Amino acid sequence: MIRRIIQIDEEKCNGCGACAAACHEGAIAMVDGKARLMRDDYCDGLGDCLPHCPTNAITFVEREAAPYDEAAVKANMKANGLKHTGGCPGSQSRVLSHGCPGQAAMSLQTTAAELPNTPAVAQSQLRQWPVQIKLVPIKADYFDGAHLLIAADCTAYAYARFHEDFIRNKITIVGCPKLDSIDYSEKLTEIIKQNDIKDVTIVRMEVPCCGGLEMAAKKALQQSGKFIPWQVKTITIDGRIKED
Repeated sequence: MIRRIIQIDEEKCNGCGACAAACHEGAIAMVDGKARLMRDDYCDGLGDCLPHCPTNAITFVEREAAPYDEAAVKANMKANGLKHTGGCPGSQSRVLSHGCPGQAAMSLQTTAAELPNTPAVAQSQLRQWPVQIKLVPIKADYFDGAHLLIAADCTAYAYARFHEDFIRNKITIVGCPKLDSIDYSEKLTEIIKQNDIKDVTIVRMEVPCCGGLEMAAKKALQQSGKFIPWQVKTITIDGRIKED
């Protein structure tokens, strides 16, 4: 089958082994001082290894490859005395609930007593974890029927009412096109294509480098082949919503 899979440029690889340590599927190993993809069916194509490579030696390609085989991965990990967790603990998907009794979820509440200058209870509106574009799964139950928020990292720091005005009732994913060395549009395309996204809100800063996030989101909407309502909100450096 033709699918997305990693490719390692041995000329660029410096042999640090960071990618092998980051791969939770055991697909990458160090051979003669270089990283190597050991088996196609061990690679899930999500690219957890990419951001850990200091020389950008790992990229995605579309080619003929055996489908990802989770059973084979688990068997290999067991044979090597390792436990397959399906990813880094910090990137495991969770649905969050705030103030709903009887639901097992993570509570992210800050009270006025903890923040004396806050006149009322300030409660997180985040509905899922993880939030980083590089870490979120392509397919997740919380994406189905979601109002998707794609936000630049800095927006939540610049705009004081970010949770109330943007995160509330949305599924949130964030990133920084200047600091991350990957093309967001590929993953965003798959998220929009493979899930029932109702609409998309893009929140960016007014600085020029933040335009990369907006462009990636718009490209993903176009490449998905779906007609989904979308809007862009720009936050000024002094914390205001910029008027259109």
